[in-house]
Amino acid sequence: MKIRFTKMQGAGNDFVVLDATQEPLSLSPDQLRRLADRRFGVGADQILVVTNRPSTDVDFGYRIFNHSGEEVEQCGNGARCFVRYVRDKGLSEKSTLRVQTVNSLLELHLLPDGRVRVDMNAPVFDLPRVPFHAAGLRPHRVPVKGDADGKLFEMWPLNIKGHSVEVAVLSMGNPHAVQLVDDVDTAPVESLGPLIEHHTSFPRRVNAGFMQVVSRSHIRLRVFERGAGETLACGTGACAAVVAGIRLGLLDAVVDVDTRGGRLTIEWQGNASGWSSHVFMSGPAETVFEGEIDL
Repeated sequence: MKIRFTKMQGAGNDFVVLDATQEPLSLSPDQLRRLADRRFGVGADQILVVTNRPSTDVDFGYRIFNHSGEEVEQCGNGARCFVRYVRDKGLSEKSTLRVQTVNSLLELHLLPDGRVRVDMNAPVFDLPRVPFHAAGLRPHRVPVKGDADGKLFEMWPLNIKGHSVEVAVLSMGNPHAVQLVDDVDTAPVESLGPLIEHHTSFPRRVNAGFMQVVSRSHIRLRVFERGAGETLACGTGACAAVVAGIRLGLLDAVVDVDTRGGRLTIEWQGNASGWSSHVFMSGPAETVFEGEIDL
């Protein structure tokens, strides 16, 4: 089975993009894993599939698969590549697209300077929806800056090999656990990341973020992605980190996020709408090469 593909990247987070708008495309987990394999396939953090719109109120369907072959809910850097691909391939002339993922609706904007701005929807703090099992855990409650109701933001202690690791827990369409660190360069991402990912409090596993606050408008971030390992950038991880930082009173509403693959800009107005404001992410997206592979 031969298929055409486009290799793309956004801040170093790389993708294989497939077009399923002309004819249905059904790949097995084994085929997806081979496609994403950096030695025997094309190589990618994730595989993105453009499909025909599942309903009349959206422009396209947007499916996302980790290099493990598992379908996942969300990918922010992939969303930027998605809109660039659709425009470059002539599938749409719109500068704003509405796309449907497996569990959410996204609005994608192609900016005049070539960057892409993505409406990532509102963060989810309701623990069962993340999902996160908090039974038996006692959170560290931090007063939320600017909240007239005196609400508290909870940092959750995870017992990992006898040590307590405090994380902020939220969802950006997929689950995230964000830890504050002094220096991302020396953070134990490779050793601690998989332990957080597979912690029993997260029934669907979790993306583990390691955030260093540089200033109120600047953070550095590394993310150990669920099912993918550490990647050069993670869009939803950047959003989750900034949201957590704002709720902890550490960050302002517009923050530059430096990842190992490049810079993203995240905007969130926080309590402007009772903590339900949408998060916006801006950053680059570009094509690396195209080709055909026999699966």
